[in-house]
Amino acid sequence: MPHSQDVEGTNDPESPSQYECLQCGTIVEATTNPGTCSCGGDFHNRAKSLE
Repeated sequence: MPHSQDVEGTNDPESPSQYECLQCGTIVEATTNPGTCSCGGDFHNRAKSLE
């Protein structure tokens, strides 16, 4: 998929996104970045590239 195209259904800022802890792998759904996991790792939006 070209980088200039959005994934269908992800344009609504009120819809929850999946966030994954980069340290332990816990996945949560939230409308904004949940910050820090209980293990101390940072959450990353799974819909965005790690690059």
